[in-house]
Amino acid sequence: MTKSVLSTATAGSNRGDTDRPPAGSVAAPAPAAVRGDDVYARLAGPTLSAVRVVIGFLWLCHGLMAMFGWFGGVDGHGGAAAVGSWPGYWAGLIELVGGSLILIGLATRPAALIGSGAMAYAYFSVHQPEAALPIQNMGESAALYSWIFLLFAVLGAGPFSADALLRRRRARSWAVRGA
Repeated sequence: MTKSVLSTATAGSNRGDTDRPPAGSVAAPAPAAVRGDDVYARLAGPTLSAVRVVIGFLWLCHGLMAMFGWFGGVDGHGGAAAVGSWPGYWAGLIELVGGSLILIGLATRPAALIGSGAMAYAYFSVHQPEAALPIQNMGESAALYSWIFLLFAVLGAGPFSADALLRRRRARSWAVRGA
């Protein structure tokens, strides 16, 4: 019986199927170009940078709305948060400064960590008491910002950022001094 299974498995070679490895052998893995691994690796950094820019811009817009009343303001009629009011003014200040830093990619990790905490605070103090789930309490954006900022705090700003530019300049100056 073993002989018939083996002969059936190798019978394909008689039909001209030379691309298929013989039965029982281990096929070599496909080259990286075929698998697409190198494409994903090349796109990971630029994609992270692009997402950071978009998220930073959106959060900056929230800060501009709270601090200056832009985009309809906090009340929908162009009103800004009162200076020193808790939490509106301070949240707007964090959004304005943090959004700007995240947008350009400068001090991204600390700005994102502070932003993640601020958005978690906003979710749990404002949205979560209204209902259990973000879809019910209108806290989806606060929850998403919190998790995305945590991701930036861990992964950094990406290759197209002020942080990366400063890191490259620092490495170049160390290389010149060491030579």
